Amino acid sequence: MSRKQKLELTWIGKERRPKLEPRILLEDTERSYHAKQRISDSDIFDNCLIFGDNLLALKALEQEFTGKVKCVFIDPPYNTGSAFTHYDDGVEHSIWLSLMRDRLEIIRRLLSVDGSLWITIDDNEAHYLKVLCDEVFGRINFVGNSVWQKKYTIANDAKWLAENHDHVLVYAVNKDLWRPYRLARNPEMDKRYKNPDNHKKGPWKATPLYAKRKGSEKEQAFTFTFKNGYVWSPPKGTSPRFPADKLRLMDENDEIWFGVKGDATPSRKTFLSELKIEGTPAPTVWLYSDVGHNHEATEEVKAVNAAEPFSTPKPERLLKRILELATKEGDLVLDSFAGSGTTGAVAHKMRRRWINIELGEHCHTHIIPRIKKVIDGEDPGGITEAANWKSGGGFRYYRLAPSLLEEDKWGNWIVNPAYNAAMLAEALCKLEGFTYSPSETIWWQQGHSTETDFIYVTTQNLSADQLQALSEDVGDGRSLLVLCSAFRGVSAAKSAERWTNLTIKKIPKVVLSRCEWGQDDYSLNIQNLPMAKPEEVTLQSKHKKPKKAAPGQAALFGDDE
Repeated sequence: MSRKQKLELTWIGKERRPKLEPRILLEDTERSYHAKQRISDSDIFDNCLIFGDNLLALKALEQEFTGKVKCVFIDPPYNTGSAFTHYDDGVEHSIWLSLMRDRLEIIRRLLSVDGSLWITIDDNEAHYLKVLCDEVFGRINFVGNSVWQKKYTIANDAKWLAENHDHVLVYAVNKDLWRPYRLARNPEMDKRYKNPDNHKKGPWKATPLYAKRKGSEKEQAFTFTFKNGYVWSPPKGTSPRFPADKLRLMDENDEIWFGVKGDATPSRKTFLSELKIEGTPAPTVWLYSDVGHNHEATEEVKAVNAAEPFSTPKPERLLKRILELATKEGDLVLDSFAGSGTTGAVAHKMRRRWINIELGEHCHTHIIPRIKKVIDGEDPGGITEAANWKSGGGFRYYRLAPSLLEEDKWGNWIVNPAYNAAMLAEALCKLEGFTYSPSETIWWQQGHSTETDFIYVTTQNLSADQLQALSEDVGDGRSLLVLCSAFRGVSAAKSAERWTNLTIKKIPKVVLSRCEWGQDDYSLNIQNLPMAKPEEVTLQSKHKKPKKAAPGQAALFGDDE
């Protein structure tokens, strides 16, 4: 393969992309919940639990949260085949990839420039998912693949290998900017540090003064004379780890070790007290003893709902590890496959802001009861003790609004009668790219795109006289987008000439072609999806001569650019 070629994942239906409707969110205050009193100034009350299809919910978040999410963790359905009874293996795989791609693209837009994505997945789709993430995030932004030991037993009835791990794929929005935070050291690491010379900084360990990398000729010729007369140069093929002024300072502070007799090759004294402040990098193998296992996760969920235990939860310690590496207190964490609510519970205990999205009924049977227990200080399990969590904070419960447009009995698209005036104004602000912000004093200012550009939404049929009065009220130096059911007394072309500070459009005509109206379920539960139309289940590609793949199968192929 030439340098100009690239690997790209392709699958049936890849070229088809949904035209998502950016729904508004409606709070249900009966389900929102907060502590009865403020515990501390750091209490967080604006967390969000969203009930609804997660692709539509992600789209609903775009306007307000683009570039603001520090960490996204998702635990999507693993596509093992057990939930896909209506599709053959190849088609289900293609559908899974399309649904994941659509979500990943929005997730990337929501992440901040120093944000990161963490995905748990098993071997069934991990490697296809990795290539898909390479396309969406850029292969250069792949951080790593941590292997989580999810089981502590070996299945003796395994037909092939006894599978006991999952993958945690990690991507940064910009790997050049992003760095994981370090983990706290454990007692085993500290046992290697001693203090044989009673140094005032405490226990230390001898470490080389050189780095194992090839240096320039100047670095190779480097020499340094210590105060005891020892002349030191880095070994051949290595470079000095510190410049001469740093070595001199360490030498003056008795931070160089020459062995018990004082004549050994010099080493640096690396002090445990300094390392405890810095922490240690995370390994890529995560043992169950460090981050929990499946059985532990099940027991945590049973403590909330023993009658209906969630089938595939993740342990709180696993999420704690991820949030320790990716966030600090106050950062915003998103989980769009909330499941049993582990991410929200852990983020809350660790004093992070969070958004959880869940379509299943376990949003009400598992997540809400679980988070309520956390808020009330009635959840002693999981990471509660490790995080020193007591109680406090709260969350707001939202559901997705219904589709803005619906068909009447004659097949005409009309504004959904479920929308009141405020909902309609907010929905059209989102569709037109305006921030919904009704003025308390100026009736026609319902939203704005700039300091001088506003929007006004009404279901009225406006007359020329009404438009003239509106134009005079807007005045010079400001502009107004008017969305109305109709206007009379002047043509569209004449209105633009007559009222230069107004742009007048009719609803629903202005938005009719923008979205897939009335589509409420883009879920990854394939059993809920309708059968694809024959013309949609075809291989579509921008490439003129792709290599052939078996029908219904994904393939990797090279593309000359």
